[in-house]
Amino acid sequence: MKLLGKVAVVTGASSGMGKSIALLYAKEGASVVVVARRKEKLDELVEISKNYPGKIIAMQGDVSIKEDNERMINLAVENFGRVDILVNNAGVMDEMMPVGEVEDELWQNVMNVNLNGPFYACRKAVNLMVKQGGGNIINVGSIGGLNGCRAGVSYTASKYALLGLTKNIGFMYANKGIRCNIICPGGVDSEIGVGTSHPSEFGFSRIKLGLGNVPRTGLPEEIATIALFLASDDSSLINGAEIIADAGWTAF
Repeated sequence: MKLLGKVAVVTGASSGMGKSIALLYAKEGASVVVVARRKEKLDELVEISKNYPGKIIAMQGDVSIKEDNERMINLAVENFGRVDILVNNAGVMDEMMPVGEVEDELWQNVMNVNLNGPFYACRKAVNLMVKQGGGNIINVGSIGGLNGCRAGVSYTASKYALLGLTKNIGFMYANKGIRCNIICPGGVDSEIGVGTSHPSEFGFSRIKLGLGNVPRTGLPEEIATIALFLASDDSSLINGAEIIADAGWTAF
């Protein structure tokens, strides 16, 4: 088992990539705190994991709230004594809105979930990891943070900023035994699209120009295997890196 004895915190764990990451970590021996707004979905993970080597405990929380990001780190320490792995997976879409159409509420909501939440979690975790002598942070970004038109301006800006946050942490704390990397998926079969109920007609007309080049949609389990690799010692030399997982979409 690659994560035996490790302690992880995974956000956005009620479905999709976060759920797959949390379950795989528990299968590999990690104790995992899973965080999301839907407690009943988290409770399902707790039940599933009862036959796994690792233990899962659930915390209902909202990553857009600073205190919830701090509370999940504290919960892991209270129950398991430390935090070895932090996975900032929770994210929301932005209705494909171009800058001229974005209202303040949408901008602030996307930034709070996609950027501010990971910032608060990273700040709390890094200070703990420095005292521990090491740790591992994995952010889940997007190819939308590498290119200009895979989503609207809010999502794009938030994921570009998350990439910068990742690289800065990776280098700043490299000599402290802390690694920080970011996974940049393309299209993945998940519930994030639920956040696009009334897409901008103009914004989507621009974005769909590139959709014909998508080779295929990924599975959450495929992203989970990357998150396992980054969390394990197999990736000990990888730090401050973006791992693109898009079946070759951005290679076009």
